[in-house]
Amino acid sequence: MPVAVDMWADQIRAGDVRAISRAITAIEDHDPQSEELLKRIFPSTGRAYVIGVTGAPGTGKSTLVDRLAAHYRHLGEHVGIIAVDPTSPYTGGAILGDRIRMQAHATDAGIFIRSMATRGFLGGLARATGDVALVLDAAGKRYVLVETVGVGQDEVDIVRLADCTLVLLVPGLGDDVQSMKAGLMEIADIFVLNKADREGADRLAAEIEAMLQLVPERDGWKPRIVRTVATENKGVDELAGEIAEFRERTKQSAERQAKRVEHWRRRLLALAEEQFLQRAVPGTQGEAALDALAREVADRTKDPYAAVRELLSRAGL
Repeated sequence: MPVAVDMWADQIRAGDVRAISRAITAIEDHDPQSEELLKRIFPSTGRAYVIGVTGAPGTGKSTLVDRLAAHYRHLGEHVGIIAVDPTSPYTGGAILGDRIRMQAHATDAGIFIRSMATRGFLGGLARATGDVALVLDAAGKRYVLVETVGVGQDEVDIVRLADCTLVLLVPGLGDDVQSMKAGLMEIADIFVLNKADREGADRLAAEIEAMLQLVPERDGWKPRIVRTVATENKGVDELAGEIAEFRERTKQSAERQAKRVEHWRRRLLALAEEQFLQRAVPGTQGEAALDALAREVADRTKDPYAAVRELLSRAGL
């Protein structure tokens, strides 16, 4: 296995599309080899710039990601796109709507597009998104664009993964800025006012500007507002310019380093949780034992704390 995994890791670092695809599938399926593979490629990561694109459904996230990818490809950069789609209620997989809309890049070897399903995971991202971003990073993608599913105010996990977070808003959807403050409105590094040719764009921009007066600067950066019409490729160059300025301004910032540490703190806890569950609830027999414990707790024949202690004991803790 080590020899095969080493070869697989080399193929990923060389940008082999099939090797990348196999790696992502292994990660999503919790293949035992995926952990060893991620160990091998991890030293080759840390060079990609991750841009998160989030916002309510209908704001044009897919189109904007498509245009941004084309912009970076024009500059000769290799790009990875992770499009987190809604979960199919029938197969549990991604519905693939985003990848279908990006077919213009299908023959471009410099762009790798992968749709992922949330599989019921709240926060707008799939559990495996961070690991997939690492694979694309190791594969030489210098920009990784992560488009979230668009679930609304709870969709804030992207801010922990992304180096720069774009929040898309459009006029005429009835989104009241005040009602969004507690969620999406507070995670933006750049606000993208998409479909800015619509009526009401000036009013929405004024509302965002008014809100930003109450937001303190973070390391000398106050969120900007960029107007785009992604379907016509208008404003995309300006948006890329703002992203580049944000990247330069925050390159050595203490807040960016703190965000990286917090990201990995949460990832380590999530990995520890997964390892614990694999030990405490191994396979089908473990699931059956967990069901039996849950039934005892539901019947009040065992208290939940005793049940948890039993699980910890099974995990050797």
